[in-house]
Amino acid sequence: MITTQKQIRAQFWLDHPSFDHQAREAGIRSKPQNEHCATVRCAFVDYVDMLYDAGQISEALANRATL
Repeated sequence: MITTQKQIRAQFWLDHPSFDHQAREAGIRSKPQNEHCATVRCAFVDYVDMLYDAGQISEALANRATL
Protein backbone atom coordinates (compact mmCIF):
# COMPACT_ATOMS: atom_id res chain seq x y z
CA MET A 1 0.00 0.00 0.00
CA ILE A 2 1.20 3.48 -0.88
CA THR A 3 1.16 5.84 2.10
CA THR A 4 2.87 9.07 0.96
CA GLN A 5 2.63 11.58 -1.85
CA LYS A 6 6.31 11.00 -2.58
CA GLN A 7 5.59 7.31 -3.24
CA ILE A 8 2.69 8.19 -5.54
CA ARG A 9 4.86 10.56 -7.57
CA ALA A 10 7.71 8.06 -7.83
CA GLN A 11 5.37 5.31 -9.01
CA PHE A 12 3.63 7.67 -11.45
CA TRP A 13 6.93 8.50 -13.16
CA LEU A 14 7.87 4.80 -13.28
CA ASP A 15 4.53 3.89 -14.81
CA HIS A 16 4.65 6.77 -17.33
CA PRO A 17 8.19 6.70 -18.77
CA SER A 18 7.36 8.95 -21.74
CA PHE A 19 6.11 11.68 -19.39
CA ASP A 20 9.16 11.17 -17.20
CA HIS A 21 11.46 11.60 -20.20
CA GLN A 22 9.56 14.71 -21.35
CA ALA A 23 9.68 16.30 -17.89
CA ARG A 24 13.38 15.53 -17.47
CA GLU A 25 14.21 17.05 -20.87
CA ALA A 26 12.29 20.20 -19.96
CA GLY A 27 13.97 20.32 -16.54
CA ILE A 28 10.64 20.38 -14.71
CA ARG A 29 10.28 16.86 -13.28
CA SER A 30 10.65 18.03 -9.68
CA LYS A 31 8.76 21.30 -10.18
CA PRO A 32 5.24 21.89 -8.78
CA GLN A 33 2.37 20.44 -10.75
CA ASN A 34 1.39 23.77 -12.31
CA GLU A 35 4.73 23.77 -14.15
CA HIS A 36 3.74 20.58 -16.00
CA CYS A 37 1.62 20.43 -19.14
CA ALA A 38 -2.10 19.72 -18.89
CA THR A 39 -1.65 16.23 -20.35
CA VAL A 40 0.69 15.19 -17.55
CA ARG A 41 -1.48 16.79 -14.87
CA CYS A 42 -4.61 15.03 -16.18
CA ALA A 43 -2.75 11.72 -16.35
CA PHE A 44 -1.63 12.19 -12.74
CA VAL A 45 -5.18 12.86 -11.55
CA ASP A 46 -6.41 9.77 -13.40
CA TYR A 47 -3.54 7.79 -11.87
CA VAL A 48 -4.43 8.91 -8.34
CA ASP A 49 -8.08 8.00 -8.97
CA MET A 50 -7.01 4.57 -10.22
CA LEU A 51 -4.86 3.98 -7.14
CA TYR A 52 -7.75 4.94 -4.86
CA ASP A 53 -10.26 2.77 -6.76
CA ALA A 54 -7.83 -0.17 -6.54
CA GLY A 55 -7.51 0.32 -2.78
CA GLN A 56 -3.81 1.15 -2.99
CA ILE A 57 -4.14 4.56 -1.34
CA SER A 58 -6.49 6.04 1.24
CA GLU A 59 -9.17 8.58 0.42
CA ALA A 60 -7.33 11.19 2.49
CA LEU A 61 -4.13 10.64 0.52
CA ALA A 62 -6.02 10.74 -2.78
CA ASN A 63 -7.58 14.06 -1.80
CA ARG A 64 -4.27 15.75 -1.00
CA ALA A 65 -1.94 14.20 -3.61
CA THR A 66 -0.22 16.63 -5.94
CA LEU A 67 2.35 16.15 -8.62
